[in-house]
Amino acid sequence: MATLPSDLPVVDHHCHLSPTGEGVRAAARFRAAGGTHLFLATQNYRGAPPLHLDDYRAQFETTLDLARQVTAATEVIVYPVLAPYPVDLVEAVRRLGRHAAVDLHRSAIDLAGRLVRERRAFALGEVGLPHFAVDPDVESAADEVLRHAFATARDSDCPAVVHSADLTPEGYRHLADMAASASLPPHRVVKHYARERRSAEESAQIAPSYVARRELVQAVARDPPPWFLETDFLDDPRRPGAVLDLATVPRRAVALAAAGAEAAERLRVPFETSVERVYGWRPEVRRSAR
Repeated sequence: MATLPSDLPVVDHHCHLSPTGEGVRAAARFRAAGGTHLFLATQNYRGAPPLHLDDYRAQFETTLDLARQVTAATEVIVYPVLAPYPVDLVEAVRRLGRHAAVDLHRSAIDLAGRLVRERRAFALGEVGLPHFAVDPDVESAADEVLRHAFATARDSDCPAVVHSADLTPEGYRHLADMAASASLPPHRVVKHYARERRSAEESAQIAPSYVARRELVQAVARDPPPWFLETDFLDDPRRPGAVLDLATVPRRAVALAAAGAEAAERLRVPFETSVERVYGWRPEVRRSAR
């Protein structure tokens, strides 16, 4: 079995945990496979999309509490990522009307931005656009909210992690232009759940966070930064292991390291160099977490 460098962080850039799912048990499985750091994205824990700011406040606090529980129980270092889920806008516009729905999501983004500035969270996400066709009112609302999210990320000095349908190079450029209009550098935007390899030119300097499927990991392994690996683990008892099991990223890392020391060192790109490029700091490795 290949050995990873002892000072190498092993980072899943995007996952979810739930108090009604595996939670800490899934994180323990990640650690046992060699993982050291998780970017934990918030999600709706009650099923229905929130329709009040207090609901988002409670949701974010649940995510922060899960992060504390994981670190206390496993020593995995967790970076919470907070924002109202863009798909929530579909129901919010229907129930509240466009204006009130936009106000709610802007206020929730403001709350997430304050938590980032307090260093309780580390990025805004998932922000973005529904990944399916929606009514024009929802589409324009999502566009307005995303622009506000980019401005908030700029003011909070943090990345914005984007949810959207798969992007063509033209879609990446459009996203980069939206960020630039808010004075947010494109390298501080992450395209979550990227399923196609993109060059730096094709991605318009936006950082793809690739779903860690075996063939895609092998294809991007020698690409320059920034790019990440993620499982988008959902921690949903109705869909065990979806999207990928939380142990997948460390297992992929070990498989790549089997090619030799040079391949192992290349893993610093998604786990170390890209984090520094996009977030502005490098993950610290707690050697006892191995």
